[in-house]
Amino acid sequence: MPTPHISAPDGAFAKTVLMPGDPLRAKLLADTFLENVELVTSVRNVFGYTGTYKGKPVSVMASGMGMPSIGIYSHELYTCYGVENIIRIGSAGSYSPDLHVKDIVLADSAFSESSYASVHNGETSNILYPTPHLNEVILKAAEETGVACHLGRVHSSDVFYGGPNAPVWQELRKQTGSDCVEMESFALFHNANVLGKGAACLLTISDSFVTGEALNAEDRQKSFMEMLQLALEAAVRM
Repeated sequence: MPTPHISAPDGAFAKTVLMPGDPLRAKLLADTFLENVELVTSVRNVFGYTGTYKGKPVSVMASGMGMPSIGIYSHELYTCYGVENIIRIGSAGSYSPDLHVKDIVLADSAFSESSYASVHNGETSNILYPTPHLNEVILKAAEETGVACHLGRVHSSDVFYGGPNAPVWQELRKQTGSDCVEMESFALFHNANVLGKGAACLLTISDSFVTGEALNAEDRQKSFMEMLQLALEAAVRM
């Protein structure tokens, strides 16, 4: 049913939803890869679409930036629209010399200092996990399509711009045990775990703290296409 943040009617979403942060990336995915596509919600210009890929229903909807935002949208999709699986598809900054720009990472865990899970449901752990079955499906799809996919821990941070006394990335890598950093997966994994749903997170490395490399806006759009296709291939296998 419609919520304060999603205007779609009942049954508008497929069982599996892909969630980029950017509404325009959601539109790009829908326009490029989906057939029979329909815009099902656009509240606050957060676009959600449903269509078919290889004949099977798939939805894509933006999550916005940060844990509070993806927390709201994923919770409403799971509880109000019967969505079973959400795959976050986004970008990340590399903490590791082994992860370079354009590499694809599948999160095997997420570390966060955030209070999101604690405030939401009393969760005390700083490390949360995706749904094992979804990760297995994604890795199998990567193998079958020849896409290189690296497993790694993700640091889900509440802060994009650190203050003058914030720890440097080397310290953050040591403290968190993480290979890369983004801002959403911890909250998504928490919601899925609490609600008995499925969640996974695929990321493309857009910049490296180690080497200083960074993709410009145009290169980001192009390089993310491989990740988007991998997510779609996994979605239709679920």
